[in-house]
Amino acid sequence: MFRAKLAAVVTAQGSALVNDSSACDLAVVSADAPDAVDRIRGWVAGGTRVLAYGAHVRADLLRAARDAGADAVPNSEVERRLLELLTST
Repeated sequence: MFRAKLAAVVTAQGSALVNDSSACDLAVVSADAPDAVDRIRGWVAGGTRVLAYGAHVRADLLRAARDAGADAVPNSEVERRLLELLTST
């Protein structure tokens, strides 16, 4: 569900979706994905901005993503925040 909505936001802004994390300017990841925190740290260390999202009831996952360097928001905010990030860079 989120993937299609987020893809629509990205393409509407004229940006491209890529699967190669070394070729992206902004990584978007679910905070509850396997190894999300390690992946976030790696992206951040490499200079890639990260937007993480997750259920508002899992504040622990959102906090861990923030601590790893991501901009982490609840699911209800991810589309809005993604649009903000795409239009501010």
